Amino acid sequence: MQRPMIYTVHYRLKNQAGEVVDTSEGGEPLHFLEGSDNVIEGIQKAVSGRSPGDSLEVTIPPALAYGEHNPELVRKLPRSAFEGVENLQVGMKFQTNTGDEAQVVQVVGIDGNLIRVDANHPLAGFTLYFDLDIISAREATEDEAAAGQPLTPAP
Repeated sequence: MQRPMIYTVHYRLKNQAGEVVDTSEGGEPLHFLEGSDNVIEGIQKAVSGRSPGDSLEVTIPPALAYGEHNPELVRKLPRSAFEGVENLQVGMKFQTNTGDEAQVVQVVGIDGNLIRVDANHPLAGFTLYFDLDIISAREATEDEAAAGQPLTPAP
C-alpha cells in the first residue's frame, strides 16, 4: 500500500475581490501530510497528484473548507459569564471548556447585559480563493504516516 504524500506549499488567500488577505510568502510555507485533518480538504484535493513547481488557482466552497455558518453556534450569554473580564469588546476571543472539548468563541455583539458569542470558525460559510505554489511533494515515511503529520522540517 502506498503511503500518503507530504506536501510543502506556499499559499495566498484572497477575498472575492482578489485582494490578498493572508499569505505564507515571506514566512513558513504550509507543510502537511495528505489526508491529515490540519489542512482543509479543498487544499488537499487541489494539490493531490501535483508536482513541485506547479502553481494553481483554486476556489474552495465552504463544504471543503470550514463548513457552512451554523446559526446554532451563535449564542447569547449573560455578562456574568464573563466575570473578571474588564472592558469586554466585540472581537474578543475566549476558550470555553464545556464537556469533553475546548471551544473558541468570539464576542460578536454586546447588548447591555447580553453578550452574543459565535463558536463558528471565522471563515465558516465563506468560499475561499487560493493561489497555491507547490514547493515539494514526497512520500511520507512510515513514522510520518503513523504519526499523521510531517516529522521533518519543510525544505
